[in-house]
Parts: sequence; C-alpha cells; structure tokens
Amino acid sequence: MKKLLLNSFIFLFSIVSVSQQLYMEIGSNVSEFDYRNSQGNPLNNLLSQSKSYFGMGYRKVINNEKTLFLSLGATYNSYGAIGSESSVDNYFEWDISYLGLKAGLGLKMFELTDLSFYAKVSVASEFLIRGNQTINNDVFNLVGEEEFNNNIFFVRGGISMQYPISNSTAISANYTYGRSVLINSGVSAEKLNLVAHQFGIGFIINLPSCYCDF
Repeated sequence: MKKLLLNSFIFLFSIVSVSQQLYMEIGSNVSEFDYRNSQGNPLNNLLSQSKSYFGMGYRKVINNEKTLFLSLGATYNSYGAIGSESSVDNYFEWDISYLGLKAGLGLKMFELTDLSFYAKVSVASEFLIRGNQTINNDVFNLVGEEEFNNNIFFVRGGISMQYPISNSTAISANYTYGRSVLINSGVSAEKLNLVAHQFGIGFIINLPSCYCDF
C-alpha cells in the first residue's frame, strides 16, 4: 500500500496541467477507540476526545464535465480517548498522532448559485509518530511498540460545501467519517481500532497555470 501511494504521488507531480489546484484543510478529529487487550477483551467506559487534524495536497479534474476530482496529499491526525474502570480502580488515556499519505476522489453533486456540494471518499496509510498511553500514574511511549499499530490503513467518506471567495480561491466546509482497517501489529492480540469524525474548513487555490472554475 505504501508503494502504491508513493507511485501515485510521483505520478501526480509529474503532470503539467492547467487544471491543478492546491488544497489545505484544518479541523477537529472526534475519535472513538475500539481497544482489545492481550486476552482479546475490550475496555468499557471509553470516552471520545476532540483532537486536531491538518491536510494539504493537490487536486485535479479528471473528467470533461469537471465534476470528478482526484486528490493526493499528506495528513497529520491526532486521536484521543479517556476512560476508567471503577471495579479495578484504573484510569487510562490515549493521545496519539499519525502522519499519512492520502488519495481521494471528489464528486460534484449539484450547485445552488455559487455554492457547490461534493461527495468524497479517500484511503490513507498513516504512520505513528507520537503516542502516549497513560494507566493511572504510569505513562508509556507507544512509538515502536510491536503490540500497537504503528501503521494503520484508514478508509473515509464524507461531504463538503465549497464557495468561491475570489477568482483564484474557494473556501470549503467538510465532514468525513472514517474507520481504520487493522494491520496486524505483532505477536500479541493487543489491538487498537479507530473511528474518527472530522469537522473542518479548507481552502482550494488555483495554481498559476490553472484557469479553473469553482
């Protein structure tokens, strides 16, 4: 998967086109954790936390009707959860961050005057760059631990609204729902699956050679 995303990234940058745009997006990740310990048992009473995310990359029209867009870029996602188990007097918390490569498709569904509505799907390979697990008063660094998923595969889908604010720039509001697909992370049965709701705003900017309609 990493090789496929890298080849796609190189291919996109090798194209000289009049329909390329730069996109940037920032917002909040509301994440849910599905954690299984080494015995395969789940943790109850886990509460989601709101963390930040950021993404940027290129977007390109890929059909004559200018309704289908290919995007490729990099992402930074933080996820978190907190909880406790009164029966064993435990407190636990996760705070983890991933860098990723993302490829996506956007479909323009309809317009209301200058406001455009899109459906989006994407896949991403994300790599753990920072992670802490707190159990009571003990804090553990998760980076490099075989029992945890240092590489996860995320599938996302969502909607966005886009509005032009100038001839070269548009602003967007975005929502996506995503779920990680587990990649086996060692000999232990300890696993962490992630669900994330992303709420964000973004900007789409025409490159100098792009004479694109929003």
